[in-house]
Amino acid sequence: TPAEEEGLARATSAGLPLQLTPYSLGLLAPDDPTCPIRRQVVPVAAEAVTVPGDMSDPLGEEAHEVSPGLIQRYPDRALLVATDQCAIYCRFCTRSRVVGGGAGPMPPADFERALGYLREHPEIRDVIVSGGDPLAMTTRRILALVESLRAIPHVEVIRLATRVPVCLPQRIDDELVGALRPHHPLWVMTHFNHPAELTEQASAAVARLVDGGFPVMNQTVLLAGVNDDAHTLETLFRGLVRRRVKPYYLLQMDPAKGTAHLRTPLAKGLEIMGALQGRVSGIALPKLIVDTPGGMGKVPLAESPIVERSPSRTVLRTHRGVEVTYLDPPPPDHQDA
Repeated sequence: TPAEEEGLARATSAGLPLQLTPYSLGLLAPDDPTCPIRRQVVPVAAEAVTVPGDMSDPLGEEAHEVSPGLIQRYPDRALLVATDQCAIYCRFCTRSRVVGGGAGPMPPADFERALGYLREHPEIRDVIVSGGDPLAMTTRRILALVESLRAIPHVEVIRLATRVPVCLPQRIDDELVGALRPHHPLWVMTHFNHPAELTEQASAAVARLVDGGFPVMNQTVLLAGVNDDAHTLETLFRGLVRRRVKPYYLLQMDPAKGTAHLRTPLAKGLEIMGALQGRVSGIALPKLIVDTPGGMGKVPLAESPIVERSPSRTVLRTHRGVEVTYLDPPPPDHQDA
């Protein structure tokens, strides 16, 4: 479309480039610009528009960078930006300021500095390996990174944040799974955003991971014109659970510059979660999360079910709209009265 042609011209000269895999290209509807896969990956003219609230670094990662490529926003965990490259570049990327710059994997000197920081901070028990996309790197490079992290005694959990199972499922092969399996606990945090992404190939990739002992958690980004309705998300969440993937977060999209056309109001996420509550099993229901601008941390959102509260009595509204009174037990010294 003309809007896509203008977006592509801009992406070629500045900003986040266009990149997608042949597999992802095969999922696009070539004659429908409203295609939910196409909206996620094809640039449009609206990316040149900046609105109030837009930020180049919406999660305040530069302010929380403790070593080049290592970000610590919480006391017990850190995020390692292993590479600036992905298999595809999502137009809503929170790191569009750095992703696709062509630098490639983290330089060895920066990686050693990051490891040094982690070794010196025993309070860090969880490392999220992100990027870019760490699984877009070679198996040899991924394995060396994971082995180095696993050698730090207090790092209990390593998470691999990746969209590769969604956009390049062939990459999740027996070689990769076999190489990483000895280094559990390794969690895979992926991004399925629409039921159309749950293809036979993607399902097989997820099955290889789960069968290999990797817990797989999904973080869906709420996107206007892609998945911002209860039916679409119900279908997605049920499909994920059938594939042994836990819907973990429904993320309010970060206010990265030029993404307003894909963002929804906070009220939309609350409306959708309200419609799903009680209609979808708890194992299929993620938390609605806002990662607050400036890097102040994640905040779960939910409409309050509390209608009225007193010191020992609370009135709750259920998903059916019924109000139920819950009574707290009396203090222990009054229970025998």
